[in-house]
Formats: sequence, C-alpha cells, structure tokens
Amino acid sequence: MSRRKKDPLRPLTDAERVEITQLSRSQAAPAVEVARARMLLAVAAGDDYQQAARSAGRRSGDAVSHLVARFNAEGLAALTPRHGGGRRPTSGPDDTGRIVTEAARAPTPEADGTATWSLSALRRAVRAAPDGLPKVSTYTIRRALHEAGASYQRTRTWCPTGEALRRRKAGPAVVADPDAAPKKS
Repeated sequence: MSRRKKDPLRPLTDAERVEITQLSRSQAAPAVEVARARMLLAVAAGDDYQQAARSAGRRSGDAVSHLVARFNAEGLAALTPRHGGGRRPTSGPDDTGRIVTEAARAPTPEADGTATWSLSALRRAVRAAPDGLPKVSTYTIRRALHEAGASYQRTRTWCPTGEALRRRKAGPAVVADPDAAPKKS
C-alpha cells in the first residue's frame, strides 16, 4: 500500500486529455515528452507513481510525483523539459535582435575594414558600437544568425537561408526556396 499522496493529480480537462493522449502516441515528439505524457495518463488511470514510472520505462516514482505537482501548477507546459543544467545563456532576445540588425547593415570598408561580414568582423563591429555588446562572442553571433534564419554561404557571406541571388537576362533576381523551413528543422 502506497503512502497518501501529498499533491494528487487534478482532474484532466477533455482538451488536456486529448493533447496528452496524442503526445503519448507520438513517434515524432521528443522521447522525454512522450514518457511524461504516458506517466500522466497512467496516474490519471489510477496507477500509483511507481507503476506509472515503470509503465513509461522509468524507475523513479519520486520523479512522477514531481511531474504531477508541476502539471497541477503549470498544466501542459510541465511536459516540456526546462533548462537541463550547465551555464545559462548570457544573451537574451534583445541582444539577438541587436546582432541581427548589425549583420543586416552593409559594412563599409572605411569604417568596418571589410566589404563582407565575417564572424570576427561582425564581433568587432558589435563590440565597438555605442549601444553594442562589449563581451559578445563569435559563437553567440553565429547562434543568433542561425536563429534568425541566416547561414554562411560559399561566397563567405551570411545570407538568409532559402534565398539565393540568381543572374537573369533581365538582371539579378532573388529566388526563394519554399521548402527552406522544413529543411532546417
């Protein structure tokens, strides 16, 4: 006989039950989310925490207890994992936006010392700007540009992914790949 539950699972709404059931059967969702959905469904069906953990291929009933408490407080957001450890990112969305706007600006050879942006030249420009980021790294710049949908091209420049400048008889034309977003993910 298990102990009395300190924080039992609240009744699931119909929408939550449908969402959790779909997630528990998903082949494409992250395995952690699928396992958490299965554990919640098992607890909702009346299993104790240890049985729910075993049914999802886990060992710890305490982890199920924490998941149930988090689900009661946050709802479906409890199924997605939070930050898993390590150093927290030091740059936020404002910093990312600042980097992307600086990369969108065309460099001037006189002021920036380059005709095309490289990561180190972009880092120099972002650090030197009056509203810039004095400690930004090339890794942070690369991550911000990738999140914004840009990639490093063969021409040694950063361009939006899925767009290419083609030469045509009528002059240069920008060609967009409609499948660029599915290819990236």
